[in-house]
Amino acid sequence: MDFKFDLIEDKIEFFAGNDLKTLEKKINEQIDHNKALLISVHSVSHQMHVDENGKPFYSAVVHFKAKK
Repeated sequence: MDFKFDLIEDKIEFFAGNDLKTLEKKINEQIDHNKALLISVHSVSHQMHVDENGKPFYSAVVHFKAKK
């Protein structure tokens, strides 16, 4: 029986939260999980939206990439 292991080279994840603290916590937890996959943050893009009730909504896209 042969085992073949392929490393993940690129991974894009989406995050959302009702405040920046929650969003940051989610991203930091995933950064720690992805360290086990030997990938680190390559870039981050984020946005803030205010709904019709004036409540903010935060979102982020994080691109993880393997170190070479």
